Amino acid sequence: MEWLTAPFEVAFVQRALWGGILVSAICALAGTWVVLRGMAFLGDAMSHGLLPGVALAALFGGNLMVGAVASAAVMTAGVTALGRARRLSRDTGIGLLFVGMLSLGVIIVSRSQSFAVDLTGFLFGDVLAVRGQDLAVLGVALFVALVVSVLGHRAFLALTFDARKAQTLGLRPRLAHAVLLGLLGLAIVASFHIVGTLLVLGLLIAPPAAALPWARSVRGVMVGAALLGAAATFGGLLLSWHLGTAAGATVSALAVSLFFLSHLASGVRHRRTSRAADGAAPAPVPAVDRRKSEAMS
Repeated sequence: MEWLTAPFEVAFVQRALWGGILVSAICALAGTWVVLRGMAFLGDAMSHGLLPGVALAALFGGNLMVGAVASAAVMTAGVTALGRARRLSRDTGIGLLFVGMLSLGVIIVSRSQSFAVDLTGFLFGDVLAVRGQDLAVLGVALFVALVVSVLGHRAFLALTFDARKAQTLGLRPRLAHAVLLGLLGLAIVASFHIVGTLLVLGLLIAPPAAALPWARSVRGVMVGAALLGAAATFGGLLLSWHLGTAAGATVSALAVSLFFLSHLASGVRHRRTSRAADGAAPAPVPAVDRRKSEAMS
């Protein structure tokens, strides 16, 4: 038991654990929609698009979080505007913003005397450096994400499965898409300081994708993702302490490992069910498809 509890008797590891749990909950709320809508590339682009704002804040001695929020707002506005261009595919627009913002950020950071340190911290974060005020910021971010998720749930659901029907129902899909981008930006901004932009997708995508085969509703995916993210945080910090590995990367790697274990177990369950029914029963309907009827209600 001492092997399990010893790391969490240290104050900075305790703060890292609580920070990871809060980040997992925020990422579960936003990441579920990222997985259901196939927005992983957008999430990656937005996470790297924070670099110019963070770089400017670091260069002038400002607050990194404020810089990240400014970049997230620019990325959200840019993706929304380019998404309305009829002659430009959405992926092309996102890719151009991705490369442009990342290049601009590297140019700005290269003006700093501590280029390598600043960029490494931005890319990989430092979960063991979480402070008390960081936990307070994450708590506020989680509250905002919960409010947005509850108020926008029906619109997000309709937008995910039938945008034209959403328009018919008066749910304003364009506004819903912009708000959803804002929720994604909030999750990334709140998380990048903890696990970095390269690793944030581990908590943003892996836990919801792991929970998807077992959940009966979108809310179930969110709850399952939050629990899996918290488990990955606990296990990652534990392994990092005993193995001497990078904490943020270990948390992210464990989250991805849980995804593969979940889908392996889901495949075994499906094969056993098929054999028990002698192949006569139809394949179970994925949770994503079952949500279509819910979106129209």
